[in-house]
Amino acid sequence: MMFMPKKTTISLIKCDVGSLAGHYVAPKPLSNVAQKNLKKATEEGLINSYQVFNVGDDLQLLMIHERGESNSEIHKLAWDTFKEASNKALELKLYGAGQDLLKTAFSGNIRGMGPGVAEMEIEERGSDPIVALAADKTSAGAFNFPLFRIFADPMSTAGLVIDPNMTGGFKFEVLDTVENRSIVLKCPEEMYELLALIGTVQRYMISRVWRARDDLICATGSITRLSKIAGKYIGKDDPVMVVRAQHGLPALGEILVPFMHSYLVEGWMRGSHWGPIMPVGLKDAKCTVFDGPPRIVALGFQIASGKIASDDDGKPMIADLFDDPAFDLARHEALENASMLRRMGEFEPARLGPEEMEYTTLRQILKKLKKRFKSG
Repeated sequence: MMFMPKKTTISLIKCDVGSLAGHYVAPKPLSNVAQKNLKKATEEGLINSYQVFNVGDDLQLLMIHERGESNSEIHKLAWDTFKEASNKALELKLYGAGQDLLKTAFSGNIRGMGPGVAEMEIEERGSDPIVALAADKTSAGAFNFPLFRIFADPMSTAGLVIDPNMTGGFKFEVLDTVENRSIVLKCPEEMYELLALIGTVQRYMISRVWRARDDLICATGSITRLSKIAGKYIGKDDPVMVVRAQHGLPALGEILVPFMHSYLVEGWMRGSHWGPIMPVGLKDAKCTVFDGPPRIVALGFQIASGKIASDDDGKPMIADLFDDPAFDLARHEALENASMLRRMGEFEPARLGPEEMEYTTLRQILKKLKKRFKSG
């Protein structure tokens, strides 16, 4: 009988279940619900370890287990947790309680029901460093730029030039969110074709990355478009991403390099504006001015024997990677760019283009004015 190595699954699932004082932050009573449920799931053996955190008004569940991707028990755990947290938010009359829960009953898989899901099943290496990225007040296309820089740009990732395990390049799965179809492109051979697609961040989004020489999974993200599911504007996608590091993959420092500078993303205020992404530590993962600027956090950890590696007290060791003055420049740039964009008010390109605005409340205004337009 052939020996099959045990695989470990990393599931990062997020949901906006309610927020304090507007879209500011998911408060402690909601994270307490998640802590309670995930602790119980660990004690019962459903998951091996976990971390609960928030980015702005999104509650984030990071779970490590051995049940594979899209497992119904894991997804039901997340769904039940979000429903309970949403009920707590309703009790506290928090803003937007349960706004990401687009369905009333769990149907076996949480994908397509509102919450964002990034999952990766891996065979553990001798050492497996992982980076979990989570953003608020932006869309899934926000990861296109850094993923290109990390896995395809030799001016950003030195390993693409000097690491023999990386010189063969990487493969990118790109989803066309309008036509609901996907394509896999290999870099460096198809770099220009990749850029031709992913530069249109509203439509074409990187969903997975593999190492080309052996199809080793390297990165996976959530790219569900909530507006398309609901048939109307509900909220931003607020994406999550899981990335593996080191040992023939980009080093941790190479994964973080693209965030030394801010860049523009869609989905700021009311999901209707462009804004500068701001890398922050967990303590600053809250949204203020114009419901922003858009925030992103990065948590680093090690996978060890199907769990998050823990300290001597059994507490998971989690590195708050953007809680570092090395990203002060990006934060300063984000504030300067946010100020510039807000001086433009409601004029494009500060506001999204007409196609994207079709999925916001603006269409209600246009419907109201429709009969007053005259030909000629």
